[in-house]
Amino acid sequence: MFPLPNVVLFPKTYLPLHIFEPRYRTMVSDAAMSGQCIGMALLKDGWETDYYGHPPVFSTGCVGRLVSVQPMADGRSNIMLQGLERFEIEREWYDKPYREATIAVTVHGVEASLDPTVRQRLFTILESYLRSRDEAPTWQEFFREEVSDEIFVNTLSTYLECTPLEKQFLLEAESLHQQARRLSDLIEFMMHDQSGAKGWG
Repeated sequence: MFPLPNVVLFPKTYLPLHIFEPRYRTMVSDAAMSGQCIGMALLKDGWETDYYGHPPVFSTGCVGRLVSVQPMADGRSNIMLQGLERFEIEREWYDKPYREATIAVTVHGVEASLDPTVRQRLFTILESYLRSRDEAPTWQEFFREEVSDEIFVNTLSTYLECTPLEKQFLLEAESLHQQARRLSDLIEFMMHDQSGAKGWG
């Protein structure tokens, strides 16, 4: 398990990470030799007081497959994770320098695509948001029809400039449709937040 205070991994996305803490160097080494998978989980508020212990994490996370490890001479490394599936933590234990957990994988339903009305609302709100920030060209490739709805929704969830708690709320959606609706609501909220402050609580 790799709990962080500001990172939420989504399925079908890629996450580069720089590994420097000794306990996580060990974790990467162990993962590279067995299983190739690391569970990413978001630390809950208040983690600062017990960061080097075992501060609580949200129970919903995402399995990341270790697709590359670039070791450095001083023991640090750069890794790349590929998000596979969401999971729920069932039990944690601390026999090693890093935490481990028994998990239950929670796969979204077999939705091949979004409902047309849900998809259209998301695209319309996103286009308005990007125009307001002059960022439309940056996202043009994700409007291509050959990009699946699942990849689009998870990529948008990854790169949208919202808080880690908001990203966690998106990850915890029970279906792709619910995640897309939450994204639409979040983007709409961000557009109408004239003060520039972020957050739903």
